[in-house]
Amino acid sequence: MAGNDRGTADPDRATGTRVVTDLETTLVFQPPSLHAALEQVSLDGAIFFRAEFTESWSYQSPTNDLAGLLRPGAKRLILFHIVAEGTCWILPEGGDRVWASKGDVIVAPYGDQHSVGGLDPAVCVPIVDLIAPPPWDSMPILRYGEGGARTDVICGYLHSEDPLFSPSLRAFPPVFVVRPPVGPAADFVRAAISWALANTSAYVPGESVSTRLSELVLIEVLRVHLATAPAVEHGWIAALRDPVLAPAMAMMHAAPDRKWTVADLAASATVSRSVLDERFRRILGRSPIRYLTEWRMHIAEDLLATTDLGVGAIARRVGYDSEEAFSRAFKRSQGTSPGAWRSTRHASRS
Repeated sequence: MAGNDRGTADPDRATGTRVVTDLETTLVFQPPSLHAALEQVSLDGAIFFRAEFTESWSYQSPTNDLAGLLRPGAKRLILFHIVAEGTCWILPEGGDRVWASKGDVIVAPYGDQHSVGGLDPAVCVPIVDLIAPPPWDSMPILRYGEGGARTDVICGYLHSEDPLFSPSLRAFPPVFVVRPPVGPAADFVRAAISWALANTSAYVPGESVSTRLSELVLIEVLRVHLATAPAVEHGWIAALRDPVLAPAMAMMHAAPDRKWTVADLAASATVSRSVLDERFRRILGRSPIRYLTEWRMHIAEDLLATTDLGVGAIARRVGYDSEEAFSRAFKRSQGTSPGAWRSTRHASRS
């Protein structure tokens, strides 16, 4: 495990420009900013309903079944839920329960089946039993629960064939929660909530304003989420489209707990270790193993911030045999222990 903790010195990693000499041709690699790259991702969709839940409540979303109804011809959808009021959890099938509260945005980037619920235990019912199927003449309002404390949620969907949202690459967790920081990002999400609440009766499915609003919300949320991901200042989105990097990254993303070697990763891309290493350094500005370590820390941050998993369990999820080894790696990355980082994050969210 020690080998996976060591970062390789990259004296050029601080600059956004890489000069690469290949035979007699000099190429200048100048990746676009993350925001610009996300703006180029093709998306379409809409905010599609708002919900008012009262404790106790819980529902299951069969998203694969709904994809064809919400967008004919689509095999999967990107789902997001903006928590306008209250607190709730979301549990992807076979995954970990994550929590969200007022101002948070929950994203299910691959449309995986999931359950959602409130603070109190409740029987989980299929969402198709609670709301009429589309198409809708106006934005549906789902009201469900037993009359206790209320949680309001704005739900939306988008569709994209971009590799960024390919389940095979797993560039994101099956479900993640983003709290936009104080400032323009948080203001924008609040404005989206206000628009959805104010325009319920006038909502027309597929109308351009609601469609564009969904796209802008997701782009902003992804930008915030990826701000802590490794190599976003380089060509991270471009790397997901690269025939050499994409299969290697897919393996790391799918199984961050595995003790990967450069030889393993190179075999997945059917290239030599030296070619893989060169491509990682040129496009992502770091070695494959350094990328892996930073990706593990990115996942660990998500788990610490939004789940109830213990530090030891998180350590195992991201490839460390002991809590101590994970804590050392995390402290090198974040400058503080996992427990202290979690406490600070939770305090900032209260």
